[in-house]
Amino acid sequence: MPVRKRFGQHFLHDGAIIGRIVAAIDPRAGDRVVEIGPGRGALTFALLAKLPHLAAIEIDRDLAGSLGGDPRAAGKLSLHVGDALRTDFIAMRGDGGPLRIVGNLPYNISTPLLFRLIDQRHAILDVHAMLQKEVVERITATADEPAYGRLTVMIAAFAEAERLFDVGPGAFQPPPRVWSSVLRLRTSESPRFEIGDPSAYGRVVAAAFSHRRKTLRNALRGLLEPAEIEACGIDPGVRPGTLAPERFGQLARRLRAREPAGAIAPSRPR
Repeated sequence: MPVRKRFGQHFLHDGAIIGRIVAAIDPRAGDRVVEIGPGRGALTFALLAKLPHLAAIEIDRDLAGSLGGDPRAAGKLSLHVGDALRTDFIAMRGDGGPLRIVGNLPYNISTPLLFRLIDQRHAILDVHAMLQKEVVERITATADEPAYGRLTVMIAAFAEAERLFDVGPGAFQPPPRVWSSVLRLRTSESPRFEIGDPSAYGRVVAAAFSHRRKTLRNALRGLLEPAEIEACGIDPGVRPGTLAPERFGQLARRLRAREPAGAIAPSRPR
């Protein structure tokens, strides 16, 4: 079946890598696993060897038709043809247990898709995803590392991130031009540290990293005064990349306290 470039398709075919992913997920009979982008089914059928049932979301109708017609899928695979970026995971969960999300995520939608999953974290237990290595490095970075930034800090508030292992281009067909990494996210319904208000948190983080070489005093100009930053126990002269995510939570609470309810417009990560 031909590769559809518009869908960013790179099909995983390396049996050893597939085995490592399945081992990392450690699926159990009662788990409600949802695979995003099953493609040709290499990971799908490896998971179904461990599970009585699996749900999958596939945007490519031709691939979905081929996968749904495979005898190994009969009675075990629930296939949803559509865009994961538009999927309502809360409705998919319904009254049942939380979902476990797995998938080899297309590079062109990986970041917005992760944020959609974070937005709907009340329906999700964890995420195991194959992503571009550079993106995983950004998500799992710590303060003072070059990759640390807005993506790191936004995800840290709502999920524990762990980089499991790296995957070379040869594990895919066709091989991508970059390395990939497998990421595990353990989501949290409530923020993992005090942020006061998600909109305020997003606004502070966006402003802080819009010009990452600026000091906080300059980056947060118009949001917080230097004295207010100091009141959080933070030096206004430091750069944003030196602060742990929890410190942005302190700044967000200070911002929330100084602005009337409803005055803070939501800030969505890019």
